[in-house]
Amino acid sequence: MKKVIFMGVIGLFLLGSCNSKSGEGHNHETEEHTHAGHDHEGHDHASEAPDHKHDDGHNHGEEAAMAHSDEIILPPAKAQAAGVMASVIEPGSFNQVIKTSGQVMAAQGDESVAVATVAGVVSFHGKVIEGMSVGKGTPLVVLSSKNMADGDPVQRARIAYETAKKEYERMKELLPDKIVSEKDFAQAQQAYENARISYEAVAKNHSSQGQSVPSPINGYVKSLLVKEGDYVTVGQPLVSITQNRRLFLRADVSEKYYPYLRTIGSANFCTPYNNKVYTLKELNGRLLSYGKASGENSYYVPVTFEFDNKGDIIPGAFVEIFLLSSPMENVISLPHTALTEEQGSFFVYLQVDEEGYKKQLVTLGADNGERVQILSGVKAGDKVVTQGAYQVKLAGATNAIPAHSHEH
Repeated sequence: MKKVIFMGVIGLFLLGSCNSKSGEGHNHETEEHTHAGHDHEGHDHASEAPDHKHDDGHNHGEEAAMAHSDEIILPPAKAQAAGVMASVIEPGSFNQVIKTSGQVMAAQGDESVAVATVAGVVSFHGKVIEGMSVGKGTPLVVLSSKNMADGDPVQRARIAYETAKKEYERMKELLPDKIVSEKDFAQAQQAYENARISYEAVAKNHSSQGQSVPSPINGYVKSLLVKEGDYVTVGQPLVSITQNRRLFLRADVSEKYYPYLRTIGSANFCTPYNNKVYTLKELNGRLLSYGKASGENSYYVPVTFEFDNKGDIIPGAFVEIFLLSSPMENVISLPHTALTEEQGSFFVYLQVDEEGYKKQLVTLGADNGERVQILSGVKAGDKVVTQGAYQVKLAGATNAIPAHSHEH
């Protein structure tokens, strides 16, 4: 048995030795093949040309991809749902603009003030608040003179009236008999008429609560000039009423623009409470005057316009004003809704085909509040997104397309 095992080990040893020799022979053949392969260097160099051409073709493809990489894809259905609208640019007329600030004021004759007809303590008639609508004759304030040292002025006016009336009637009966002179009768008649007018003025709106003060005009309560419980005297202002049918727009213009004031014909203005731009042309507005000198304590010249109030403009509001001066022709302009801003630079979006858009840097010029003059970046005939520009911007930020995915 041991002999058989020994002979097996010897056989395995001899077999391993044969495999080693065969491997060495294979390696030499490989070396020969390698040296022979070295003779094929010319073939390798020859093949460099087609390889190089293939690389060039690949690079051109990358350039084409880069050309499309800044294109934004927004399918027409999604664009319509997002309110995206594009318009072809056409040059037109545009006014030079002087941008400034100013104030909306109530026009003269559109305001009235309810005043105290008697002295007394103020008590508002129901809920009287600023901004509420009132009609002519609507009671606003009740003035009570109860427990006053001078007594109730209405009662005093009534007593004075009745006394003057009796004296007048007595003298009237005595006049034909020449018992009283014409002069005395005239004085009695004058005293009677004055007492009658005074009494009728206060008795007309008198009640058990006191003297009522009505609204003198139809309009809105602009301001309450007294408080509940205040004591007022005759003629003291109580409530300011405004109709707001016509308003003034006063623009404060820097002195450096004085030479251009004579060229101003109209204006646009923007209110701070709704950021809406109003045009005087649509509000039946007109230029009233421009100042010939600056104020005593300022360096601004006033320019005043008048316009119709459509009901949503607040008198007293400070506004941003765009004064429209000399017209310019063949100007490219876009609405504010076409512009987007990034770090101080302004961009628009050009529609290059049915579903493709391109971001374009533009340089801005004059701004009239509604539209902006475009100095560079777009030209006549370009199709620019005028509504929904920020939707296109978001589409470009969220669904950037890979190269070659868009077919023209």
